Amino acid sequence: MQAPAGRTQDVCENARMFTGIITGVGRIAAIHDLGPSSSYGKRLGIAVPDGYLDDVGLGDSIALNGACMTVTTLDPARQQFTIDISAESLDKTAGLTEEGARINLEKALRASDRLGGHIVSGHVDGIGTVSHFAPVGESWELRVVAPPALARFLAYKGSITVNGVSLTVNSVSDIEDGAEISINLIPHTVDNTSLGSLQAGSKVNLEIDTVARYVERMLQAGVLVPPSSTYSKDTAE
Repeated sequence: MQAPAGRTQDVCENARMFTGIITGVGRIAAIHDLGPSSSYGKRLGIAVPDGYLDDVGLGDSIALNGACMTVTTLDPARQQFTIDISAESLDKTAGLTEEGARINLEKALRASDRLGGHIVSGHVDGIGTVSHFAPVGESWELRVVAPPALARFLAYKGSITVNGVSLTVNSVSDIEDGAEISINLIPHTVDNTSLGSLQAGSKVNLEIDTVARYVERMLQAGVLVPPSSTYSKDTAE
């Protein structure tokens, strides 16, 4: 099955919502150029677990490592689908350029679904670097350095999406290169996502909490009063 001829599809064309709860782990089975050079973008063939495509149609949205993509072709017999991704999007995401790589998959949320994680848009805000990943007792500690542009959005016990997985920030440390966050991963998360294959130096896709975006915007617009400001009746109104 193929998308209509002449239709260009990259990241999600319409607003979609995810929760950061991974619904399957796929594998990049093939990577092909969309044109005579890499500047035209790539077509990725994604192999998925048996039955994963049973309720997927052309044009549906699936998040790959947290990046919302549009299904361009379906091959249920081979348990594969394809997505087209522009060169610009490839530059702004991690983990989608290596054939054979395991990737986290999440289908777009339906009205009847539970919101098990937190509200996730599927738009990558930045690329982080894993600084530490090791077992601690029965769980794992993951530390990621986020770029400076995202540092102000990170908070203790706040939500963040790492390669599409909804996680809770256990600590935040401001550093010269941005902010380092520490996250605790339970065995279930390590076993049922691709996060278990991370190591120091790995690049990961980060999406900040949607609530943090709105708080930032409200502060810019003067709707919210920063803690350092003097409260007055005029300000409150």
